[in-house]
Amino acid sequence: MSTLLTCMKKAKEEGYKLSFSVTDRGLTKADEEGSRFYTPEETTIDNFYRFEGESDPSENSILYLIHTVDGEKGTLLNTYGMYADPLISPFVEKVEEISKKVKQE
Repeated sequence: MSTLLTCMKKAKEEGYKLSFSVTDRGLTKADEEGSRFYTPEETTIDNFYRFEGESDPSENSILYLIHTVDGEKGTLLNTYGMYADPLISPFVEKVEEISKKVKQE
């Protein structure tokens, strides 16, 4: 099983260099919040990874690899369960193009 840091490093190597966040206006670059907002229809989730903490439920997280209609690529990180960001899950549920790439041996 890969760690979160390993997956984030590999994602960056694959061109997912931005960090995204979700606000009530949509998906945006975390470091430039407010510069551009993307709707779920303008967003594609290319892959995602779930991580579970062995002893602490607050360590449960999910990493999304995202690209936008204008070619921006980055990651979106959320916890899941009771600690989840209340804006991320509803946004992701509206994204129509979600892929889960299976690791090939």
